[in-house]
Amino acid sequence: MTPPTPLPKQHLVLVDDDESVRSILRRHLQRAGYEVREAGEGGAALKLLASALPDLIITDIVMPDMEGVELLITLRKRHPKLPVIAMSGGGRLQPEVYLSVAKNCGATQILTKPFEIAELLALVQQLLGRQPERIPQDPAPDEQRIEITPTQL
Repeated sequence: MTPPTPLPKQHLVLVDDDESVRSILRRHLQRAGYEVREAGEGGAALKLLASALPDLIITDIVMPDMEGVELLITLRKRHPKLPVIAMSGGGRLQPEVYLSVAKNCGATQILTKPFEIAELLALVQQLLGRQPERIPQDPAPDEQRIEITPTQL
C-alpha cells in the first residue's frame, strides 16, 4: 500500500517590528510545521504578498511606517477572505483599544501581548482548519510567553 501524500506546508506571514518577537514566534511556528516568512512592518508585508499569498497573516498593530491597522484595511480590500491574527501590547493606549480597532477593520482573531505560545498555535490551527504537521516540543521556559518591556511601547 502506498503511503498517503503529505499535505503541503501551510504558509504564514509574520509581521512585527520587534525582531526578537518575530524570532521567537517564527521558531515556534516552524517547529509546529508551518513555513514562515517575516516582515518588520506593513509595507514590507504587502511586498511579500505580491510574490505569494499566504494561508494566514499574524500581525502586530503598533509599528513604524505602515501600522497593522493600515495593513488590515489594505488586506481586506485586496484579499477579503485571508485570515489575519492581530496582536498588540499597546502603545500610547491600552492594547484592548488597538485590538478593538483591528477587529473592526477585519482581523479574524486578536491576541493581547503578553500571550502564551500555545494560545497563538491554537488560533493558527483553528483558522487553518487542520493540525500542524508536527506537535511542537515544549518551549524553553523563557519562550513560553511573549512579553513586552516598557522600551517596546
